[in-house]
Amino acid sequence: MKLYKICNKISLLLHVLASAAGYFVMEAICRHSFIEAWNYMTQKPLVFAYNAAFIFTSSLIVYLFRRRTFWRVLVTLFWLILAIINGVLLLNRVTPFTGPDLHLITDALKVANKYLPFAGVVTVCILFGIVILLLLILLIKGPKYTGKLKYRYNIPLIILAGLLFAGSTQLALEKRVLSNYFGNIAFAYEDYGYPYCLATTIFNTGISCPRDYSEEEIARIEKTEKNLPETQEEKRPNILFLQLESFFDPTLVNYLNISEDPIPSFRQLMKDYSSGYYKVPSVGAGTANTEFESITGMSMHYFGPGEYPYKSILKETTCESAPYVLESLGYTTHAVHNNESNFYGRRYIFPNLGFDTFTSEEYMAREDDKNPNGWVKDEVLTDEIIKCLDSTEGPDYVYTISVQGHGAYPDEQILEDPEITVSGASTEAENNKWEYYVNEIHEMDNFVKELTDRLADYPEDVVLVMYGDHLPTMGLTVEDLDNKYLFQTEYVMWDNFGLKKKNENLAAYQMAAEVMDRVGIHEGTIFRYHQARRNTKNYQVDLETLQYDLLYGERYSYGGESPYQRTRMRMGIYDVTLDSIQCISETDHTYYIKGTEFTPSSEIKLNGEWYDTIYLNPTTLMITGTELTDFDRLSVIQRSNSSTRKPLSKSYDRSCYALYAENKWKLSESTDTAGD
Repeated sequence: MKLYKICNKISLLLHVLASAAGYFVMEAICRHSFIEAWNYMTQKPLVFAYNAAFIFTSSLIVYLFRRRTFWRVLVTLFWLILAIINGVLLLNRVTPFTGPDLHLITDALKVANKYLPFAGVVTVCILFGIVILLLLILLIKGPKYTGKLKYRYNIPLIILAGLLFAGSTQLALEKRVLSNYFGNIAFAYEDYGYPYCLATTIFNTGISCPRDYSEEEIARIEKTEKNLPETQEEKRPNILFLQLESFFDPTLVNYLNISEDPIPSFRQLMKDYSSGYYKVPSVGAGTANTEFESITGMSMHYFGPGEYPYKSILKETTCESAPYVLESLGYTTHAVHNNESNFYGRRYIFPNLGFDTFTSEEYMAREDDKNPNGWVKDEVLTDEIIKCLDSTEGPDYVYTISVQGHGAYPDEQILEDPEITVSGASTEAENNKWEYYVNEIHEMDNFVKELTDRLADYPEDVVLVMYGDHLPTMGLTVEDLDNKYLFQTEYVMWDNFGLKKKNENLAAYQMAAEVMDRVGIHEGTIFRYHQARRNTKNYQVDLETLQYDLLYGERYSYGGESPYQRTRMRMGIYDVTLDSIQCISETDHTYYIKGTEFTPSSEIKLNGEWYDTIYLNPTTLMITGTELTDFDRLSVIQRSNSSTRKPLSKSYDRSCYALYAENKWKLSESTDTAGD
């Protein structure tokens, strides 16, 4: 009892020590090393003290309750779980856990089985349940503070501590102990500590209003574009973008020994066509941000650290983009992605970027053609891209996002007879990861050749830009790369009508403007800006002001109101149709459902009830086991291929035309039972 009283008297001191010790453990988990955590603490004592103070301040709420032990354990678990999440993520990717990841929890759950074995997922769920149970027991049976709760002192002191911490934050920023700009978010977490960086990525979002923002300033910026020529009225080419998942040249990794060139086709295209390095906003993850820059011409540099516009501003408003600008010139705009339409919320976001159609894996007949990691192979995209071009008589803009090169890469050798072998990494597990990755991008390179061969003979003009979205999740450092830069891949601008070869390095947000410029298109506020101002004085400063105006400001560029309305995007290129029902076997009640545009995600719904559906081919589905008599409604619905099997929303704009093909069919004795 004496010890208990002594601890109560010096509880604040113990609180400080516990916060510092707890923070040290957090950094050890995040850095996967107690030695690294020690070096961080001794080399950056002020940053360490700031983050320990952050934890200390956040835990002062315990003094408002009698069950202080319970609340101390709860706050400790909160910070510990955050550290464990970050530590696990950093085992599989370069980017640490950030505020925007909180918006990506549903996406993370969909791919959790690709990073953790099923037993691991079950174990995590069981442990989580045990922790909840123990917390409840502690809340009910745990020790209580028996002294008097002096709220008139405790509450003001806690508020004062919060204000002092806020003041120290501002002082640390002014003295450059901390920074609120993260050029490299992974390095920022190492330099400024996990608690501060996580809080920054949660609360620092969007684009801040520039100091000199005004209608006059926007007019001045737009006046600098007056020397641009008019858009050509002649026949316009199809414009295709192909974003290749985690695709880059592994021969740039200076410690790898690779048995043969894994990307010979892409390398040859770089020699024959316009090419260069492609600056991207992320490493090891963040596909959607490279995508955002390439589609909109906007730089991620001015958004909050770690932010995903797909999960923030684009959920609220439309955004000027290549699809919107080209649509005004007669283009039909398509998105193609051989992954789930829900991933990164694309099926909700793409209408705010001006896409007319979106073909996700649920609308691909070959969606079950997958690699050993469970990702749909990129070769299935060739037919889908051609289908987009064939669907219209006028020009098309097609933005394709591939997925085959996605991690996590297995650390065991799962390729029995790999075409390309790899060695030179520090461990056998790392060699296995690289060998798997290299063979996957070799298949992607074969897909690139197949696509360009098909497009070479296409009867319309085509310009195709191909590039990797970011480096793979291999823990690469600048010292590992011959080009000494983590935030770049390579691109090729291929065409079938004789564009002049031009080699230069470009950022992802500059590429759409460059392509338009090459084919004589000078439209769109942001794209005209890049065409007129790239490599000029105050280019980045004025770009930030312009981006703020278009997304967050008064939209002076548009006269006060955005001209871009959310499109009535449809899922898939063509409607699903129903033609007939054929009874194949009366014994076990087997039926063929005949129609068009069926895929492995197609499922039958009769009179409001789901039926187990077998996909046979694009024109035939099969159901069995239940005798069908008269029924009023039959639907074929594309359902998400995730474990939850959620149907894609019928209310989602024009997508219902592709998602639902309904008729009232009546079975009768005259039904053809001969089968096919």
